[in-house]
Amino acid sequence: MDALMNWLEARLADNSIFTLQTLGYYGDGLVTTVQLVFLSLIIGVVLAVPLAIGRGSKKAWVRLPIFFYCYVFRGTPLLVQLYLIYYGVVFVEGIQETWLWVILEKPFVPALIAFTLNTGAYTTEIFRGAIKSTPRGEIEAARAYGMSWGLMMRRIVLPSAFRRALPAYGNEVIFMLHASAIASVVTLMDLTGAARFVYARFYAPFDAFLFVAAIYLCLTFSIIFFFRRLENRLLAHLRPAGH
Repeated sequence: MDALMNWLEARLADNSIFTLQTLGYYGDGLVTTVQLVFLSLIIGVVLAVPLAIGRGSKKAWVRLPIFFYCYVFRGTPLLVQLYLIYYGVVFVEGIQETWLWVILEKPFVPALIAFTLNTGAYTTEIFRGAIKSTPRGEIEAARAYGMSWGLMMRRIVLPSAFRRALPAYGNEVIFMLHASAIASVVTLMDLTGAARFVYARFYAPFDAFLFVAAIYLCLTFSIIFFFRRLENRLLAHLRPAGH
C-alpha cells in the first residue's frame, strides 16, 4: 500500500490540482454517494413491495393513501423534497429536544429519507405494473394447486413480477445515481460536493467536474453491466432457442 501511495505521489507531483489530498476528497465523496444510493434503493425496495401489493387492493382505504404517496413523490421534484425534509425538520416542534435530533441534524439522514421516499414511490409503480401484468393462467394454475393468497404471491406472482420489472428497475437505479448529485446542496460531501470543493479551491471547473463526470460514467456502466447480466440470467427462458 505504501508503495502504491509513493507511486501515485510521484506521478502527481507536477499536477497542482489532482494531488493525493484532492483525490482523497473524491474518494470520500464516492463512498458517501455509493452509501446514499445503495441504502436508499434497498430501503426503497423493502418499502415498495408491500405498497405495490396494496396499490392493487380493491379496498379504497388501502389503495388511496398509497396512490396519494406515489402521486406526490412522483409529481414533485426530488430537490424540493430534499429541501423540505432537510430544512423542514427544524420546524417540527420539540424535535431538537429529542434523541431524533442527534440523527436528523446530520445531512446524510435527511438526504437518505428524501431519496428513499422518492425511489420508493417510483419502485412501487414499477412493481405494481409488473404484478398487474401477471398472466392470468399463472394465477389460475396456482389456485388450482390449492395455494393460499400469501403462498401464491411469494412463489408465483412476486418472482414473476420481479423478472418483468427488472429492466425498468435498472433504469431507476441509474436515475437515483444521477439524482444523488443534488445531495451536495444540503452540505453533504458526495461526489458532486467534492467536485465543487475542488473547483472552489483551484478555480478549475473543467478539471473538477469532468473528473467527477468520468466517475459517474464508470458507475453507470457498472450498473448497466450488472443488470444486463442479471437480465440474461433471469430472462434466459424468453430468448429464442439457439441464442
